[in-house]
Amino acid sequence: MAEIQSPLPGVFYRKPGPDKDPYVQEGDRVEAGQVIGMVEIMKQFTEVHADSSGTLERFVVEDSAMVNPGDTIAVVAEG
Repeated sequence: MAEIQSPLPGVFYRKPGPDKDPYVQEGDRVEAGQVIGMVEIMKQFTEVHADSSGTLERFVVEDSAMVNPGDTIAVVAEG
């Protein structure tokens, strides 16, 4: 298992916009470097990337929830 952590404080979003589809869903295959969401702080958006390839098992943080640096956002089953 690998944890994807927040790089900075802010609000985590699973979608690129309110009327857009999520970047990934639980159960989806992700590749290392793939965008799984964004963190917004003061109108600046930073992409959150998967560190390893595998299956996105679950999101630990809800969409539009506050996160701090190092908070686990999602868990990936490697392989």
